[in-house]
Amino acid sequence: MSRVPPTSAGHPPDAEEPPLSPEDAEWADELAASWVEVYKKAATTLALLRLVRDHGPVSAQDVAPLFAQVTGWTLSERGLYRTLRRLAQAGSLEISQVEVPRTGARRQDFSLTGVGRAYLERIEDQLLR
Repeated sequence: MSRVPPTSAGHPPDAEEPPLSPEDAEWADELAASWVEVYKKAATTLALLRLVRDHGPVSAQDVAPLFAQVTGWTLSERGLYRTLRRLAQAGSLEISQVEVPRTGARRQDFSLTGVGRAYLERIEDQLLR
């Protein structure tokens, strides 16, 4: 007698799932939203480190559209600066003051430090195992 292997949910592939109660559906929505929020925060760090590695030194203004292009997500200006500053405070990024041509204004450019490069390599090594 052949047995149909269960899916990851423990049901045969052709079995119909019973409808969720409104409470269970709401709980599933909350779990998914929570998971996405955590995942996005971690993925934001990885994406920003990669972008700075590949395009640095780079300003936050230049990072924002690149971030949206590679992730499909948008970050508020505040969220972007907060994350870049957090990475700089952790020693992963270096901030340099650069004079903007024709305006005399100064902007902050971000580049990877040795620690940042090692941190990124270790994250990528763990993800690719």
